[in-house]
Amino acid sequence: MHMETFYGILIPFLGTSLGAACVFFMKKSLSDRVQRSLTGFAAGVMVAASVWSLLIPAIEQSAALGKLSFLPAAIGFWTGVLFLLLLDHTIPHLHRSSEQAEGPKSRLHRTTMMMLAVTLHNIPEGMAVGVVYAGYLSGSAQITAAGALALSLGIAIQNFPEGAIISMPLHAEGMKKSRAFLDGVLSGAVEPIGAVLTVLAAQLIVPALPYLLSFAAGAMLYVVVEELIPEMSQGTHSNIGTVFFAVGFTAMMILDVALG
Repeated sequence: MHMETFYGILIPFLGTSLGAACVFFMKKSLSDRVQRSLTGFAAGVMVAASVWSLLIPAIEQSAALGKLSFLPAAIGFWTGVLFLLLLDHTIPHLHRSSEQAEGPKSRLHRTTMMMLAVTLHNIPEGMAVGVVYAGYLSGSAQITAAGALALSLGIAIQNFPEGAIISMPLHAEGMKKSRAFLDGVLSGAVEPIGAVLTVLAAQLIVPALPYLLSFAAGAMLYVVVEELIPEMSQGTHSNIGTVFFAVGFTAMMILDVALG
């Protein structure tokens, strides 16, 4: 594995860890407006990444299929959506904004279920980074090192608030700062693991690349619509989330086009 791939896979994890470290130097938890802006920004980054970094390359790679070049992308996309739907129903978890836990009934602690919710949606992000690097390494895709880096940076930027959004409420609920930080870091650890597994899988089965790219896109968009958009548009000042969604979307688009 190239060093740049190794670093690229670790960048998003660094984003989560830095965010989780906020628990050490911020007195109180992030205000509602800030959380909403950050969630909107994250959603924008993920939607743009799904389109520019994942779906478009998946369709370009299937160009040999002519008019049916959308097929692998459509199949992969739906598999990604259904995979997350399945996880949603089989893993008990709690979204930050809701009181009602989802998934099977369980006696898990509230904070554990919040961790599981974030870990759940870090899986597609890790896969997305892994599959884009796999595309770059295979040389068959129209994915440049810079394009892959753009996705890594985009995900890292949106992981920063995620880290903070985990560690700070955990601390607020009475957990020691160091433990809250560790839990924040751990929630992001599934990303590099998922990325490495995806790189290995994709190198074994290069023809599956368009399916894997669009699988990650489907899974990410599922997270955006199911979780991030409801969170960013709650309550008053709801348009701040929408504005930051647009900021995140353009930031990722610029990163991808300028670097890719």
